[in-house]
Amino acid sequence: MGDLKATTIKDALKSWEDENKESASEATNICLQFQWPPIEKMDNNLSVITKCEKLSLSTNMIEKINGLAALRHLKILSLGRNYIKAFTGLEPLADTLEELWISYNFIEKMKGVLGMRKLKVLHMSNNNVKEWAEVNKLAEMESLKDFLFVGNPLYDCLDESVWRSDCIRKLPKLVILDGVPIIRD
Repeated sequence: MGDLKATTIKDALKSWEDENKESASEATNICLQFQWPPIEKMDNNLSVITKCEKLSLSTNMIEKINGLAALRHLKILSLGRNYIKAFTGLEPLADTLEELWISYNFIEKMKGVLGMRKLKVLHMSNNNVKEWAEVNKLAEMESLKDFLFVGNPLYDCLDESVWRSDCIRKLPKLVILDGVPIIRD
C-alpha cells in the first residue's frame, strides 16, 4: 500500500453518510466493506451507530474485533475477508447477535463465539479450525441452526460424507450444514 494510510472507522462512516445522505447514527444497515485504503482497526467510533442492526466490514484488513459495546441492536455482523484471528471482542453482542459472517479469516478456536446466546447463523468457511474439539463446543449453542465450515483444515482433511454425518451427530440442533438442509431420520 505504500504511503496510503488505512481508512479509519470515522472516515468510513463519514463517506457512508455523504454517499447515503443520512446520518449513520439513525441508520439500521451500514456497509463499510471494500474500503480503499482498507480499514485496519475497528474502534470506538462505531459507538455512534447505536441503531445499527446490520453492519458489514467485510473485505478490509481488520485484525481484531473491537468497538462494539454500544451496538445494542446489532443482529447481523459481516466480517468476511479480513485478518481476524479470534472471536474475542464479540462479548457485547451476546444477547443480540443472530448472524455472524466471518468466512476467509484466520480463526482457529471457538472461544468468544460460544457466549452468543441468540446466534442462529455462523458462516466461518475458510478459517483455520483444525480440531474436532473446537467444533464440538458449538453443541452448547442452543440457537445455532446454520453452520458453514467448508475450507477449514478439519473439513479439508475429512471425507465430506464423514464430516457431514459426524457434524450432524455432534450438533443435533443444526438445520443447515454447509449450505445444505439436514435431513434427520
